[in-house]
Amino acid sequence: MSTIHVQTAQNVALEYEVASVGDRILAQLLDWLVLLLFSVVVNFLIEKATSSQDERRILLMLLIALPWLLYQPLCEIFFNGQSIGKRARQIKVTRRDGLRPHLGDYLLRWLLGLLEVSASFGSIATVAVLLNGHGQRLGDMAANTMVVSLRPAPATGSLPLADLPAGYMVVFPQVSTLSDQDINLVRRLMHQALKRNNYMLLHEVANKVKALTSIQTDLQDEPFLHTILQDHAYLAATYG
Repeated sequence: MSTIHVQTAQNVALEYEVASVGDRILAQLLDWLVLLLFSVVVNFLIEKATSSQDERRILLMLLIALPWLLYQPLCEIFFNGQSIGKRARQIKVTRRDGLRPHLGDYLLRWLLGLLEVSASFGSIATVAVLLNGHGQRLGDMAANTMVVSLRPAPATGSLPLADLPAGYMVVFPQVSTLSDQDINLVRRLMHQALKRNNYMLLHEVANKVKALTSIQTDLQDEPFLHTILQDHAYLAATYG
């Protein structure tokens, strides 16, 4: 699994594990399986509930064709970059600058995905991901998004706080108001949330830190907390 390093507009150094092609394919297959099972159940109910061919065609269009068409963008928009398959494989869509994708980003990658994934059974998307080097298909490149792995690094439960880039600049000086005990708690809870894929916990931790420090930022919860830990590590090493 390759790693991508991103420097955001706020001078935040982010490191992502790019989701593997295998994980992306398995996630897509799981999504198709979910849609297939849904379609079988809905088709059975329609057959039982209607006798008119015209009504049946309309219901099939509304209750089966539309969900197949809109499943991916709706899931990613409302579930923070994940579908059922992506959640099962612990991967998600994010912007390359660390921010949450906008509505237009999701829609753009979905529209191109109709060609890359649906029309070509994933062959175009697979070739693009393999050749791109950053794990991006054409829709990701156009929308400035990528699919990343949410699995914690297996070697250690700690975060790479010591590996700060040369010339690192503190992004949130308000972090100095947090005690070492606060930071250790943030680190443990963050690791626990990522390990269990618990985004609610991650969001609560981020909100608590923002409340304690009065920080306002557009960064997503995970890169925000990474930055808090890096800033604290830098300040502790520099000023004791």
